[in-house]
Amino acid sequence: MNRRKFLSYIGCGCCGIVLPSCTTTPITDRKQLKLIPESKLNAQAAQIYEKIKEKEKMSDDKKKLNEIKEIGKRIEDSISEYFTKENIDDPTINFDWEYILIDKKKVRNAWCMPGGKIAVYTGILDVTKNTNGLAAVMGHEIAHAVAKHSVERASRGVLVNTGTQLFDIFSGGKLSQVNRVTGMNTVGLLSQIGLMNPFNRKQESEADYLGMIFSSLSGYDIRETVKVWERMKKLKKGKAPPEFMSTHPSSDNRIKQLNEKMNEVILDYPPIKIS
Repeated sequence: MNRRKFLSYIGCGCCGIVLPSCTTTPITDRKQLKLIPESKLNAQAAQIYEKIKEKEKMSDDKKKLNEIKEIGKRIEDSISEYFTKENIDDPTINFDWEYILIDKKKVRNAWCMPGGKIAVYTGILDVTKNTNGLAAVMGHEIAHAVAKHSVERASRGVLVNTGTQLFDIFSGGKLSQVNRVTGMNTVGLLSQIGLMNPFNRKQESEADYLGMIFSSLSGYDIRETVKVWERMKKLKKGKAPPEFMSTHPSSDNRIKQLNEKMNEVILDYPPIKIS
């Protein structure tokens, strides 16, 4: 049985146990499953964010932090204005936006928690290089939050765990028996390799696309996006895992997809005027 059929069967079987909410992601209209209340995840994210601020060393580069905040504010306003003009519910209406710059030169990363809690690590600045590059990375991370990817992932985690428990029952405890004999977490392996990664890669590609849209709406030059990933590829020096073992698209595939969408985004999502 392939992965999609497995998930569809399990999804049907779980309808009597949990009450799924089927929605679509903004702009792409991809169907997604939401079992976890967004407000609950946002509240948890805010608590974790506060702990991170206490634990991590914050950068004293006020100029760069202000640039991050300025980029973020432009993206915030552009997203809200776009959805208002399109007469679509603003997915960021309940966001409590916040930005921090973490002083870690060896960490080339940035992220956006549910609810708009954003962190940029100083190490990623060697990759972004300029304002447009930084906007590309921030647009991508903000896109994850706007598309509610964390809510979707948490919901799929519930679905997979429930589904594997049902399968264990229907198979007479075969999964539990395998776990006892081999000492392996079969549910974890199914989640990591067999089921969850394809959806995570889809989310990453979706965030690439939406991130370009948000950057373009905000008036940034999205042609820098491809250059950012080319620089990232160079810095990785071929050490990235095979794509089928990774939650991210390969650098080559990512660059190819970005180039394919570039002209479409430039033409269809020009800079938006904030009213």
